Amino acid sequence: MVKEGKKNSRELGLEVAAICGEHFFKLKDLHYGYWTEGLEPSMSNMQKAQENYTNFLVSHIPSTVRTILDVGCGSGHLAKELVDRGYSVDCVSPSHLLSERAHVVLGEGSHIFECPYEQLETENRYDLVLFSESFQYIRLESALEKSMSVTNDNGYLLICDVFRAAETKNGALGGGHKLVKLYDRISHYPFLPVEDIDITEQTSPNLDILDDALKNVVQPVLESSMSYLGGRYPLTVKFLRWKYRKNINEVCEKYFNGQRRSEDFKKFKTYRLLVYRKAVPATVEVKIQQIESEPKITPLPVSASAQ
Repeated sequence: MVKEGKKNSRELGLEVAAICGEHFFKLKDLHYGYWTEGLEPSMSNMQKAQENYTNFLVSHIPSTVRTILDVGCGSGHLAKELVDRGYSVDCVSPSHLLSERAHVVLGEGSHIFECPYEQLETENRYDLVLFSESFQYIRLESALEKSMSVTNDNGYLLICDVFRAAETKNGALGGGHKLVKLYDRISHYPFLPVEDIDITEQTSPNLDILDDALKNVVQPVLESSMSYLGGRYPLTVKFLRWKYRKNINEVCEKYFNGQRRSEDFKKFKTYRLLVYRKAVPATVEVKIQQIESEPKITPLPVSASAQ
C-alpha cells in the first residue's frame, strides 16, 4: 500500500479490475471466488463463487465479534454485507477511487480511513481486524504491529489470502508473503492461533478463468491494437517498443506464458483462512486465574435465605 499520489501498478490494477469487473461482469467484489463441488469454473459463475467466498469468510467470524475493521476494503461490498448482517464496520483504503466507490456503497454508517494501513491513526479499537486478500500487499511486520494497536484484548485477526508455499519460486505467480515467514513472525506477538484452513483447492480454479481471459481476450486485443497503431504511426510504435522493451517483456512473461493456471497455483501457492485471537495481557490473565482459584461461595436460594 502506498500514499495517494504515488500509485503503483498493483494499486492501479486493483482499480481497473474493480471497474471492469463491475461493468462487464456485474461483479461486486475484487476477491477470488470459492468454487464448491458442482459449480463449473467459468466467468458466468464467478458471481456465485464470490458469494460463496463471502459466506465462507463470514461463517468463520467468532461469535463475540461486534466491531470490525476491514483493511483494504476495495469497493466496499464485503463491508456492506457485514453491516447488513449486524456488524459495525469501519474500513481502510489507500485508493481514492475505491474509497469513493465504497462511500457510495456504505453510506454514512461506516468510516473509511483513506490511507495506507501502516499510516492509520485512530483511537478506535475493534473486535476483529479483517484482511480479505489485502494482507499480501502490506509489509508483514507493519501489518502485525498495527493490528496489535487497533485490536481489543481478546479481539481477533482474520486473514483470508494467498501465501507463497515454502521453498518454491515462480515469477509468473509472484506476490504474497511466505506462509512459514508469517508463522514465524506472528509467534512473536500475542496472537494465538484459532483456525488455519487451507482453501487452495477451492480457489485455484480462478487461475484457469484468468488464464483463459488473458490468452483469448486480452492478448488478442493488445496485438490488434498494436498492429493498428503500428500501421498508422510506425516510427512512434517502433520507438515505444524499443523504449519500453524491458517492461513489455516482463508483462508478457508474467501474464502470457501459460504458467498462471490452477495446477501451477496449487504447486507454488497456498490460500488460507487464518484466525488468531489477541491474548489478554499477562497481568490480567494472572488476576483472572487468581479469582478462578479462590473458593466459590454458593448463595442460598432466595426462598431459603428469606426464612
